Amino acid sequence: MSVWSRIVDMAGRAFDPEAEPPVFGQECAPQVNDVGFTAAVIGLAAKMARADGEATDYELHAAAQVFRPPPGEEWAFRRAFELAKQTVLGFESYAKQIGRKYRARPCLLEDVLDGLFHIAAVDGFPGEAELAYLEQVATHFGFSELEFRRIKATNLGPDAGDPYAILGLLPGASMDDVRHAWRRAAAENHPDRMTQRGAPPAFVAIAREKTAAINAAYQRIREELSVGAK
Repeated sequence: MSVWSRIVDMAGRAFDPEAEPPVFGQECAPQVNDVGFTAAVIGLAAKMARADGEATDYELHAAAQVFRPPPGEEWAFRRAFELAKQTVLGFESYAKQIGRKYRARPCLLEDVLDGLFHIAAVDGFPGEAELAYLEQVATHFGFSELEFRRIKATNLGPDAGDPYAILGLLPGASMDDVRHAWRRAAAENHPDRMTQRGAPPAFVAIAREKTAAINAAYQRIREELSVGAK
């Protein structure tokens, strides 16, 4: 029985806000047959899609792009998504479970958030309810307000006049801090690194967009600081 078929078998209780949250294994990274992690991630995706009041087929398609079901199991993925989207209740238990389990793997947690941002933006710029949901998930994952600001900016673009957010900095940072943050962010989000990790094409595309945003933010800050130094 595949992981997706097993999810459907357990979906009646896995996505029930009154039920016990999934129990994860002891592995540091999610494994192919880690049904609890997979169910929790699909639950977060589906409930995020419902955060604005209606989960659309566009969001289901985006979720399938990010969290690729294997060939022949698309029906099971759809069934699990449909069950999970019935209500946004219970999403905190999923986020807390993943956050506790993978706190030492922030790259994995950020991947999940990137996927959720991808789904949220598929039908237009995310609304207030979706952004509030994403921020709550990020908090349960253990990300600080500044880290969420960076992740949001690299996925949706910075607020007007704030390229510092993309690099995870506050306005007024020194050029040395800016350069260090740029190098770290560029290395962590490079598309080749995603490819080497075996990430699906949707995540590689997200990495390309994030890298472009990171480089543009660095260039803008460098030009602003250069002008200010004259």
